[in-house]
Amino acid sequence: MDDLEKLKRTIGTALLGARERAGLTQADVASMVGLAPAVYGRIERGQMLPSVPTLHHLCVSLNISANLLLGLGSDPMPVSSIVPAPIDPPELRRLASILPSLSPGALRTLAALASAIALKKRLGKSLPPP
Repeated sequence: MDDLEKLKRTIGTALLGARERAGLTQADVASMVGLAPAVYGRIERGQMLPSVPTLHHLCVSLNISANLLLGLGSDPMPVSSIVPAPIDPPELRRLASILPSLSPGALRTLAALASAIALKKRLGKSLPPP
């Protein structure tokens, strides 16, 4: 295996691990970094290399250092020291990735629903199971 193929596989494996740790789907990550899901899938499977700007977006979105993504070992300055580590649960991150595609009306409806749920929770009323 030549160096380029090894690099593709190294990046793909690191992306897969980071994505799974974040609880995201390939489509979620693709949306976050502005790629078609099929293109992100090819990168994750080690079939293609991301551009440098895409590599940067992937590092920030998945909170992984470029050194680790490139298989260079530990990084003295992990991404988390530059960008705050996401502390949101995976469900919230998935929701955040969907929001830009919603219409203004759908966003207002979603905001009203979230407000009603939060109000019920604050008032101590139990919610029906999902």
